Amino acid sequence: MRNGEQGNGGLTPTAARTLEYSIIGLGVFALLMIFQPFNIALFTVGCALIVLAGLVNNILPLAQPGVPKRSLVTVAMVVAMIFCIVLLASIVVAHLYGAFFLKPPDPNTVLGRVQLNATPWYMHGFTWTVAVIAAALAGLITLQSRRKE
Repeated sequence: MRNGEQGNGGLTPTAARTLEYSIIGLGVFALLMIFQPFNIALFTVGCALIVLAGLVNNILPLAQPGVPKRSLVTVAMVVAMIFCIVLLASIVVAHLYGAFFLKPPDPNTVLGRVQLNATPWYMHGFTWTVAVIAAALAGLITLQSRRKE
């Protein structure tokens, strides 16, 4: 048996406790970075970390002795895939909000011409990167579930 594994390949009590404390520590650290009054860059990093900590909290129920590491990886991939899908849905909803509820740009102003010449949301590299990551995670989760059977 290697350190960190039980005979069934699951988490040892020490590894489970370490995982649990790490997840909780990440959330506490992110909150400390958000509420520090010294630096706006630390606040920005704290905001990003709090989103990450909120997502990683979904793994907390699996921080139990004997839980297979493979199921931890599967849950982490599912959480990441859901995050990517929600991010894509929010981009689409923000576009639809702008299309239906905001006044269209005025082509007679400089700002209006800039807005009209901007790259559409569906052609941005970020949008496609998130979509490819979501599709790749869905494929990996499917392959991993087929290997179990």
